[in-house]
Amino acid sequence: MPLTLGVEQTAADGLLDLVFNMPGADCDVEFLRSGLKRLAAAGDLEAMLRYQPHGGRPHERQILADHIAKFLGVFPWEQLLIVSGAQHGLSTVVFGLLKIGETVATDALTYTGFKTIAALHGLNLTAVASREGMMDPDDLDRLCRCGKIRAVYLMPTVHNPLGTVMSEERRHQIVAVARRHDLIIIEDAAYAFLEPCPPTSLIELAPERTFHVGGFSKSIGTGLRLGYVITPKDYMDVLTLVIRATTWNVPAIISALLIGWIEDGTLEKSEKNRRRDGAYRQQICREHLKGIPIVAHKNASFAWLPLDRKQRAEPIITRLIEKGFAVSGGSAFAVTESVPQALRIAFGGVKEDQLRKALDCVREEILYAQ
Repeated sequence: MPLTLGVEQTAADGLLDLVFNMPGADCDVEFLRSGLKRLAAAGDLEAMLRYQPHGGRPHERQILADHIAKFLGVFPWEQLLIVSGAQHGLSTVVFGLLKIGETVATDALTYTGFKTIAALHGLNLTAVASREGMMDPDDLDRLCRCGKIRAVYLMPTVHNPLGTVMSEERRHQIVAVARRHDLIIIEDAAYAFLEPCPPTSLIELAPERTFHVGGFSKSIGTGLRLGYVITPKDYMDVLTLVIRATTWNVPAIISALLIGWIEDGTLEKSEKNRRRDGAYRQQICREHLKGIPIVAHKNASFAWLPLDRKQRAEPIITRLIEKGFAVSGGSAFAVTESVPQALRIAFGGVKEDQLRKALDCVREEILYAQ
C-alpha cells in the first residue's frame, strides 16, 4: 500500500499546508508557559528523570480516567494505559492483538494513520459499505460470513475525514454483529471531543471486546504526544508489553503537563476553544465555498468536498499546488480500489486571511474543472 499525500508530511516550503490538521490558538503558548512554570516549581522533578511504569504512573492514570469518565462513564482506572499519542495507541492495539495476514473491517473512507499501521503490520483491510453516512451493520455481517474478519476499526464520534457521528441505534447494531462473530472493536476517539453531546460510546456498549483509543493532539497541541488506551482487563499485560517494546514509557514531563491541565481546567478550556474555532471556520468554509457540496462536522477544522462525477481530484490538487496550496485527495483515505473523487481540506491553525484566500482558490479550481 503506497504512502500518499495525507499520510506523510510532504508539503514543500512555501506551500500553505491544508493537508494536516494542526489546530491551534494564540493562547496555546501561554498554556504551555504556565504549565512548564508549574512543573519547574514542583517537588518531584528528579522523578521525571527516571524510568516510569510502562502504562503510566498510577496517580496520573486515575486522574485521567476520572476525566474521561465524564464522557464515557465510570470504568476501572487500572484498565487505562497512557501512551505516546493516539497514533501510538492504535499501533499498540494492532501490534499486541492482531497477527500478520489477519483482516480488519473499516469504513470505505478511513483514517490514513490506521491505513499506515495496517500496511506496516501486514494486515488486510476490507471496506464495509455505508448507509446513511454510517457503517452498514448488515454489510459488516455479510463480510464476516463470507470471510474471516478479526476486528473492526471505527471512528463513531466525529469520523475522519467525513465528520459524521454514528447514531445510538447503529452503534448497538454494530456491537451485535461484533458479538455474533467475536470481533475485536477498535474505537478511535481522536476527534470525539468536538461533539459536545455524543451517543453512548462503543466501549460502554461492549466493554468486553472494545479498545478505546484517544489522545490530546487535536485538543491541546499536536507536538505533545500523549494519549490513552482503555482495554478489557484480560489484555492489559500484552498491551503493556507492547508499550515497553516501543517506547518503554511516556515521558513523565509530558504526562505531568497534561495532568496539570486537567486539574486546573486548561484542557477543558482548550477543548471549548477548539469547538468554537472549528465552528467559526466551518462558517467561513460555507461562505467561500457557497454552492459546493461540503461534508463536515459542525465543530471540526476539516472538511470533505465531494466532486462532480465528471471531475477528477488530481488535476485540481496539482493546480492548487502550483498556486501555493497543498490539499489531500480521496486516495489517502480510501480502502477500496475505486477511489472517490474528492478533496479533503484541513484548516486548523491556519490564519484567517490565508484561509479565506485558500478557499477562494479552491472554489475557483473546482468551478474551473466543471
